[in-house]
Amino acid sequence: MFDQCLYFNTTSLSRLLEREWTTAFKPFELSPPQAFLLRTVLNQPGLLQRELADMMTIARPTATRLLDGLQEKRFIERRSSANDGREWEIYPTKQARAIEGGLNDASGAVTKRLKKQLGTEAFSNVVGQLRDIRNSLG
Repeated sequence: MFDQCLYFNTTSLSRLLEREWTTAFKPFELSPPQAFLLRTVLNQPGLLQRELADMMTIARPTATRLLDGLQEKRFIERRSSANDGREWEIYPTKQARAIEGGLNDASGAVTKRLKKQLGTEAFSNVVGQLRDIRNSLG
């Protein structure tokens, strides 16, 4: 009935992928959005909170909530920006650095498993097409 429906098919896929990454990040007590945001902070320390929201294509209040949770878990710290005291730069803590390899390995294992199931070329094509669609609609 909904074979040609972009919404139905992408949300169904999203639910399946959410389960995969939820399982992968469970040992770290992080949700997939928290884990991906933390991985971004680990990769690019010092980004402004609004820059992180833009990079993750999430609303700023959503980024704030995710960062609040990461700060409560002592994975990030906010520092006042030297350029604008109203903005926060986000930095990983030593505790975050300690799990960085594990986070990357967990995510990599899911990706490896999906590539094996779908085939590497099909996986890459789908990811590229979805990114292009997201960019076109966003």
